[in-house]
Order: sequence, then structure tokens, then C-alpha cells
Amino acid sequence: MNPIVENLTGMNAMTDQAIATDLLMACKSGLKSYAAAISESASPEVRSTLNAQFGKAVGLHERVFNYMRDNGFYNAYDPSEQLQMDIQNADKALSLSNVQ
Repeated sequence: MNPIVENLTGMNAMTDQAIATDLLMACKSGLKSYAAAISESASPEVRSTLNAQFGKAVGLHERVFNYMRDNGFYNAYDPSEQLQMDIQNADKALSLSNVQ
């Protein structure tokens, strides 16, 4: 898409926000999976490897969260503001579906 059109419609920011949100959700899901695998593992070597991967996954989650917070995509510390942002994003998504 043309960068000028992206900026006028807000599509560029929404795309970045959607990608970052999907990545954050994937990180959270991965952390849950690692935690379950660690608790089910009988082998100390496997547990050690999973723990190392879990630590890296926590680091990735932190980086994605910080990116989202720094770019105004996620406000975890103010639920009322986050709710307003979610409503605005939903309205924007609904209006975009009517354009096509």
C-alpha cells in the first residue's frame, strides 16, 4: 500500500499493532506451553533445556511488551485507558471492513 494512504488511513499503525499483538499472544501461549512441559518432564536434562528456552521466551515477551507500550499500542498499567484504546481499535476495524 502507498505510504501516504497508509498514514492517512492509519493502516500502517494498525498493521504494526496487529502484528505486535499477535506476537505478544503467541509469546504468552508459548510460556504456558513451556511451563506445562517443564512440570511434566521427568528428565533433569530436558527440564534444564526447557527452563533455558522458557527464560528466552520471557525475554522475547518483555521486548514485545516494551515495543507495544513504547508505541502506544498497549497500556497495561491503566485499564480504563486500555479499554478506550480497545474500543477505538474495534471501531476502526469495523469501519475498515465496510470500505472493502
